[in-house]
Amino acid sequence: MAIFKGAGVALVTPFTATGEVNYDKLEALVEEQIAGGTDAIIACGTTGEASTMTHEEHLDVIEYICKVTKGRIPVVAGTGSNCTETAIYLSEEAERRGADGLLLVSPYYNKATQKGLEAHFTAVADRVKIPILLYNIPGRTGVTIQPNTIAKLCKNVSNIVGVKEASGNFSAIATLMSLADGRIDLYSGNDDQIVPLLSLGGLGVVSVLSNVAPRQTHEICASYFAGDTARSAALQLAAIPLVTELFCEVNPIPVKAALNLMGKEVGPMRMPLTTMEPQNQERLKAAMTAYGLL
Repeated sequence: MAIFKGAGVALVTPFTATGEVNYDKLEALVEEQIAGGTDAIIACGTTGEASTMTHEEHLDVIEYICKVTKGRIPVVAGTGSNCTETAIYLSEEAERRGADGLLLVSPYYNKATQKGLEAHFTAVADRVKIPILLYNIPGRTGVTIQPNTIAKLCKNVSNIVGVKEASGNFSAIATLMSLADGRIDLYSGNDDQIVPLLSLGGLGVVSVLSNVAPRQTHEICASYFAGDTARSAALQLAAIPLVTELFCEVNPIPVKAALNLMGKEVGPMRMPLTTMEPQNQERLKAAMTAYGLL
């Protein structure tokens, strides 16, 4: 059974003006997402700025989100690392603290071979019981998890169940699904490619857009699954100008700016991410206005 079906939000982590995790605001964001129809919370991923958290902060945020959700929707915890032992530690702790699933990005910077990727993901999976999604995002990591590698892991490791695909390479994604034998849960990692990926057998999206438009993102998926592909496509296309501006600077700079423009007060980014350039923020504001968010 899939961890979730539909739109999972890659949730931002709100910070105070002085840089601490703002737990009151985090609770409010989770409740707003659930009320907006979001199908899962993805905690401490790229959008959640896990890369600049201490291990203690990282795990405390996961645990807090699990406590707030109270099982109403699944919580998928980002626990990847370019160090296998660190990924094991974070994964074991996330499971202990209540996560329903894990999202494991491919090891970055040291750029493992496909053999190394298999060994890394298998080592983590052997230490936990909850299901795991691989995260293929070569633009961030510098390494691609090849379709054959993903298929082999999903078929041979019982709790590796699928992949968040953010490569944008639809030839590779089609190849992957041709190898799937119904055993690979596929999720889009790109908000501008939800419907095309669903058409190849995808189960949903891990979404940045959902931070600001949870109901609309949920409906893109729900309409598709209900057989109304025309409405799903129309909703996808209507979101494209906003999605473009949400990625005009590196994620999560624009989405945090958008939430602050909406009065959500999610605070600043942690260094080395910096404040959005004024001209880009004006374009973002115009796209949000056109989309009906402001």
